[in-house]
Amino acid sequence: MDAIELTLFIKRINAICGEMGSVLMRTAFSPNIKDRLDFSCAIFDAGGQLCAQAAHIPVHLGSMAYAMGDIVSRVDWQPGDMLILNDPYLGGTHLPDITVIAPVFHQQELCAFVANRAHHADIGASTPGSMPLTHILQEEGLVIPPTLIMRDNRLKEDVFRKLLDKLNNPDIARPDFIAQISANRSGARQLEKLVQAMSNPAFQKALASLNEYAETLAKSVFSGLPEGEYTFTDVMDDDGHGHVDIPIRITIRINRDVIKVDFAGTAAQVNGNINCPLSVAAAAIYYCFYCLLPPQTPACNGTFRNIMLNAPDGCLVNARHPAAVAA
Repeated sequence: MDAIELTLFIKRINAICGEMGSVLMRTAFSPNIKDRLDFSCAIFDAGGQLCAQAAHIPVHLGSMAYAMGDIVSRVDWQPGDMLILNDPYLGGTHLPDITVIAPVFHQQELCAFVANRAHHADIGASTPGSMPLTHILQEEGLVIPPTLIMRDNRLKEDVFRKLLDKLNNPDIARPDFIAQISANRSGARQLEKLVQAMSNPAFQKALASLNEYAETLAKSVFSGLPEGEYTFTDVMDDDGHGHVDIPIRITIRINRDVIKVDFAGTAAQVNGNINCPLSVAAAAIYYCFYCLLPPQTPACNGTFRNIMLNAPDGCLVNARHPAAVAA
C-alpha cells in the first residue's frame, strides 16, 4: 500500500472502533458507561493481534491485546457467535470490566474480531461498587470464564439468565450487556463491509502494512532514547490487610530499538486486592511508551513488538490466581 492508501485504511478501521463506542455509550443505561465513558472498543486480526482501538480506556485494551490471542485460539468460532468473559487472569483487568468478543467472517472465512470492554458497577460482590476488601478473586464477585453468550446471532437466554441471576442489580446489568452486544454487531457489520470492498487478501495485506508502519514509527523513537539501564523503586502505602510499604521495583534496559522492562525485586503478591495480573502491568507499560510516540502512530500490535516485559511469577504485578485484584 502507498502512504495515502494506508492512511485511509487506518482512518477507516479507527472510525469503526469509534462508532462502536458511540453505539455503546448511547444505548447503555448505567452512568458508568453512558456518562463516565468507562469502556473501550477495538479490532483484532484473526489471530487475536490488536489492529485498532478508539481513544477510550488504555488499560482495558492494553491488557486485552496482551492475552487476546490465547483467548480466541480456544474457541471453534462460527458466524453469529459472541463470547463474554471477565477473568483477570485471561487478559482482563478486574471483575467489573466485562469483555464481549465477536468474530467477523467474510465468505465463511474468519478474518478479524471486534471486541468491547465495559465497567459494570455490580458484578455480584458483597459491597456496592464491587470493590470490597478481599483476600481472593472469588470474593470480589462473579468470575466469568470465556462463555458463548450468542450463537447463530441468537442470544443464549439460558446462559444470559444464569449470569443475571448472580448479580445484585440484573435490571441495570441487562441493558448494559445488550448495549455491548449491539456495539459489537455494529462494528462487525461495518468491518465486514470494509473487507467486502477490499477482498479478504487485500484486507490482510493492509493489516500487515499497518503493523510494519507502526513498528517503524516506534523504532524511530525508541532508537533515539539514551541506551543504558535505568532502575527505580517506589512503594505502595498498604494493602488494607496490614502490609505496608510494599515495594515495586522496575529496571528498564534500552538497547538501540529494543526495550526490556523487568520487575525483578518487586514484592510478592499480598493479601489485599492491590495485586494485578501481568496483562494489566503490560497495559501500563505499553501506554507509557505509546505516549512517547508521534500522534499518528497506530495503536496496534506492531507498535509494541519491541517492548519485552518480565515480572516474577507471583509478584505484585504478576499475581497468581486466585489473588484478589479489584483495586
